[in-house]
Amino acid sequence: MVHRIVVFTGDLSYTVRAGIVDIDGASDGLAWLIIVAAPTKTVRGVLRSQVRNLRRNGWRWIPYQFNDLAVRINRARPRTVAATAPGRDYSHDAFDARGRMRVVTVDDIHSDKTAEVVRAFGPDLGIALASPILRPSLFAIPKLGTLNLHKGKVPEYRGMPPAFWELWNDEDHVGCTVHRIDAKLDTGDVVCETTIERQRYSTVRALQLALDDAGIRLMRNAVLDTISGAKSAVPQRPGGVTYRKPTLAQIRELDRRLARMQPSRERGVRGWAKEAACLAATVLSTTGMLRLIKPRVTVLLYHRVSDDARDNLTVGIEQFNRQMELLSQHCRAIPIEQLVSLECAPMSEQPLVCVTFDDGYLDNYTFAAPILERHCIPAAFFVSTGIVGTDRPFPHDVRRGNAKPPAMRWEHIRSLYDRGFTIGSHSVTHIDCAAEPEENVLAELTLSLKHLRCNLGIADAYFAYPFGGREHMTPQRLELVKSAGYTACLSAYGGTNAGRIDRFNILRGGIHWGFSDRAFLVRCLGLA
Repeated sequence: MVHRIVVFTGDLSYTVRAGIVDIDGASDGLAWLIIVAAPTKTVRGVLRSQVRNLRRNGWRWIPYQFNDLAVRINRARPRTVAATAPGRDYSHDAFDARGRMRVVTVDDIHSDKTAEVVRAFGPDLGIALASPILRPSLFAIPKLGTLNLHKGKVPEYRGMPPAFWELWNDEDHVGCTVHRIDAKLDTGDVVCETTIERQRYSTVRALQLALDDAGIRLMRNAVLDTISGAKSAVPQRPGGVTYRKPTLAQIRELDRRLARMQPSRERGVRGWAKEAACLAATVLSTTGMLRLIKPRVTVLLYHRVSDDARDNLTVGIEQFNRQMELLSQHCRAIPIEQLVSLECAPMSEQPLVCVTFDDGYLDNYTFAAPILERHCIPAAFFVSTGIVGTDRPFPHDVRRGNAKPPAMRWEHIRSLYDRGFTIGSHSVTHIDCAAEPEENVLAELTLSLKHLRCNLGIADAYFAYPFGGREHMTPQRLELVKSAGYTACLSAYGGTNAGRIDRFNILRGGIHWGFSDRAFLVRCLGLA
């Protein structure tokens, strides 16, 4: 049986595309009509809007508009996405190539013509994703009604924007809700809902990214339950508050409040000197001077993506998203397999960069992977296979006295592998390969490789040795890596892979929360 679904949206953004593709992939019997509202803007209308916003926001509105324009221009630039890149299915090209999906762009979503198109399609169910406010003449057409994805908890946080007012009110959770649309704003019966815990250093953007991912899963479940009749909606509790878009002054005030909670990066003469060096390197890059240096491939090393800590193993969630956006704009991300296959670093118009993760923390799956997919960036995850799915802490967390962050389970790792990410070994128990007896090292190498092959069916496996310093891998131990069956070995003591590539000594440089955007780009250039 074919179920017909109409989607109402104002923007076929990444999260809207990903939500549709996720639902479509969960059921074979779906046909789609996607109504995109794109009202024609008149000069008079634009000027009226600008005046209104100037009155509401004051002088801040002028630089805000220039910044917004720059962001739109950057995002509009065409970008080639490799056919095997994680998240490729959510890209514009892949979305446009999908069957069973008809996209109709309308000037007026509430016109009689739009309603006629929707009625002719004969939808069983409607979905509102980043949609304008819908009128009953439209949302009542589908037989089963229309569901709305609201990134907020109802009835306490109706309106917009996601996460902002929760942090303004110092809540410890944010909500995400799928409800039926009725005649009022965000007041319909609730189909399903979830909450996301606020972490110690959470920002508005970080929580919005988490809500995007949660909303995709929540709407998928709501749609499947609705068309199967498996679940009924529940009326909202009485009361509630409806919020509107904050002013730029309010946004600035919340930014200040959240910034005061963040630890400070390096300041003073040393900090200024680093930023000046980074600026100089960036200028050299933009003027093409870096083509005069030896070709290189930079491998970035991450451990954790989380807002519950700020240390030299962790980057923030918003920070990681910004770094991957910078990487996609200014560099060319390549999979580790491509680097391993090279004999020499090739010439390239853009810096070549690989992204890798060590250890196997759960936040790699929860926060990092969705962001990598959002930007279609390949990455390799090197996991300590004996810690996967257990409560065993990593030695460095014990040594630092950290609360034990949870590790991934095999189901998470299989999901990453199936989604196109590379999985490699980081030993079984995160041992120091140089300090342990030879028989222990060989046993860990062999068992970890067995774990990867039994659980994932990996043929060619790569090894990233724990601790990663020069002193943690001797020539004798490297021979054990080769004899155990690994086809590459990665370090972690810094440097870049310039000129000839040694696949058994692939150099990596660590990234942590203390990196500014400019310092991150310099690391990508292989200059730090």
